[in-house]
Parts: sequence; C-alpha cells; structure tokens
Amino acid sequence: MSTSKPSPQVERILTFDDAYRLVLTHAERLRVLHRESESVPLLNSLGRTLAEDILADRDFPPFPRATRDGYAVRSQDLQPTSSELEVVGEIRAGGDLPQGFTRLGVGQAISIMTGAPVPEGADAVIMVEYSERQRNQVRFSKSVTAGENIVPRASEAHAVAVLVSRGTVVGSQQIALAAAVGKSSLLVSPRPRVAIVPTGDEVVAIDAQPAANQIRNSNSFSLAAQVIAAGGEPVRLPIAPDKPEALRQLIERGLQSDLLLMSGGVSAGEYDLVEGAMTGLSAEFLFTGVQIQPGKPLVFGRAPRPQATDQFVYFFGLPGNPISTMVTFELFVRTVVRALAGAHSERLRTAKARLIAALKTKTGLTRFLPARLSGEWNDAQVEPVRWQGSGDIAAFSRADCLLVVPPDREQFEAGEMMAVVLL
Repeated sequence: MSTSKPSPQVERILTFDDAYRLVLTHAERLRVLHRESESVPLLNSLGRTLAEDILADRDFPPFPRATRDGYAVRSQDLQPTSSELEVVGEIRAGGDLPQGFTRLGVGQAISIMTGAPVPEGADAVIMVEYSERQRNQVRFSKSVTAGENIVPRASEAHAVAVLVSRGTVVGSQQIALAAAVGKSSLLVSPRPRVAIVPTGDEVVAIDAQPAANQIRNSNSFSLAAQVIAAGGEPVRLPIAPDKPEALRQLIERGLQSDLLLMSGGVSAGEYDLVEGAMTGLSAEFLFTGVQIQPGKPLVFGRAPRPQATDQFVYFFGLPGNPISTMVTFELFVRTVVRALAGAHSERLRTAKARLIAALKTKTGLTRFLPARLSGEWNDAQVEPVRWQGSGDIAAFSRADCLLVVPPDREQFEAGEMMAVVLL
C-alpha cells in the first residue's frame, strides 16, 4: 500500500454560521435514519434518548383539583349580602368524600385541601385566609369567581395524549412524567459509539513522563468525557504517530464506529497528515476550516465505512490544542452525537450577559473566549478568563461559558450585552 501523500482537498473554509447550519443539517439526517431501541429501567434512562412516546394513561388531572387549602363553594353563593355558608364536611388529598355526601348544595361549603378533588356542584375554591369559621358555619370576607383555584379535569392532558415525544433526551422532568403514568421502564436509543484518535509524535500516554517537547494525551480523555455527557459511548483508540500508514490503520479502525473524532494533524504543516489520510480513504470533506477562534482548522466530512461500500461514517478533524478541541466539540460535535443517539436537533444553549470590562480584539473571526458568569440571575455579567492561548487547559478549567465575540467589531464597551454559550 502506497504511503505517498494524496492530492490535497480544495479548501472550504466557512463562516461560523454557515458551518453550524451545515452540521445541523447533516445531524438531522442522521437522526431521521435512526431506528434502533432498547428497554431500560426507568432511572437508567436518565440522559438517554426516548425511542417511544410517553402517553397519558388517563386524564391529567383525573378530577377537578383544588390548588389551595380552603373551601369548595358555589361561586354564586358568595355575594356581599349572603357570605355565610354551612360546612358539610372535609375532603383531603387522596381522601374520599364524606359518607353520604354526593353533591354540594345551595348555601353549602366543604373544607378542602390542596390537591384534593373538587366535588360536584362546586365551581370555585376560596382560600382559607379569607374565611372565619365557627362550628359548622363559615363566613367569608371576599367573593370568588367561577373556576378560581381549580385545575379542571384533563386540562393538563387527555388520556392517550403524547406527554413527551420520542427523540427527547430524558431528564428529571421526563422521569417524573413516566413515573406518573406508571412506566417502570422506557424504550431508548442505544448510545452511539464514538471513536477517538489522538495524533502526533509529541503526544504520550497520561501515565508517561513526557520529554521537554512532549505533552500528555489529555485530548483523548476530555473528548471521552464530552462524548459521555452528550449521550455517546467513547471508543478511545491508541495515539496515532506521524506516520501515514499507521495513521491510516487507526482511522480505518475508527471508521468502524458511528462517528470518528481525530485530534491534531489538521493544520497545514508537513506532519499534519489527517486530511491526506482521509483523502486516501475516499473521504468527502464538507468543510476544511471555520472562521472562528479557537478552532479555525476544524475539518468535517464523511468517509466510506470499511468493507461496507453502501455506508459512510461522519468524522471531525479537531485541532490539537486542548481548548480548541473542547470548544469545537461543544460548538459542532455535540449535536452530531445527540443525533446519532436519536435526539431532536439540539441548538447551542445561549444566554445574554453584561460585559464587565471593555474588550478589544481583531475582526475577521467569530471568537469564543473562555469566560465566567457572575452577578444576579436578572443581571448576569460576564468576563473573559485570562488565558495564554488555546493550549491553556488551566484557564479553561476556570470557565463556565464561552463569550461570543462577533467578527465585525474591534471594540466592545463595558456594560454591553453579549451572547454567551453555556458550558
């Protein structure tokens, strides 16, 4: 097998917006093609993607429900000239109606607790704070309108209505709903297998003592952690040396997974061999760079799966600097991992915050600067973390968001509202 470097791909460097939309488009195609599922116990479904709809097994709520402690009444009985009613019993949450009671009559009230069923004949609940009771008589200091403090039957959902749709990533809210409809297990999509190939002679194992010109293999572990958080199963492959044939063999192993991530080797240097290796494997490059910092050399494409000419596998060539690797995963790779797990297209989680101090930068690139949020919930503030470039892992470990700096301005004043990507 020849080890000569194949002809380079034509460069296709996109703006952030164009690259982001392109990745989302391909991610959605992957999600639509997803068909597999497996049943897991309810709590084991946390973080997985639903492969079935969760349906209401009855009306929600199954009865008109009181939302306050107080008295169930007929609203027309509480007029200024007639505000004293007869108390005919009590209804507790989960309790039965008083013996012999069927319907609330004219001039009657019944004590009721939050969550209890409102009896027939009553059309409102007046809060206990507005009542004064003596034995079986109760007087009210205000009137009430029909429907007040009552959640009508089936107002949340009718029986067999879809409560949560397939393709939703299961969180605590979905766990609660599944439990409420009596589901002890859920059908979920399998976790996609994501191969991770770190590259470069300068990279050594994390338990090795690196030489002065070497670094430990942190990218393999940071990517594995990000894959797990995104719902995937990482497949960590050995470090690929700067030798075309060895790199090709590891890439072929990686293409047996559902997605391939390679870190390093995607710049234009003599020993940046990833694009050449992928070209030799008949890969299609969807873009070869993005106008962002950090992460400009990011590569995205797809290649035939070995021994399966009718299938292809998507791949990312991620920059080798640790922050570039982690940032480009958050911006681009996460949504593809989610899609492979069958999840709905996931947009970036963003917010707005006030810039603490003036910021000056260069135009031309959309910048995603490691930053920290502070301030109150209704007055969030953001400040970039001091960092020494995209190799500064220590600085990135102190960040909880990415400050988004648009590409068309150099100067931003303190107090300006800026977009942030939440980490």
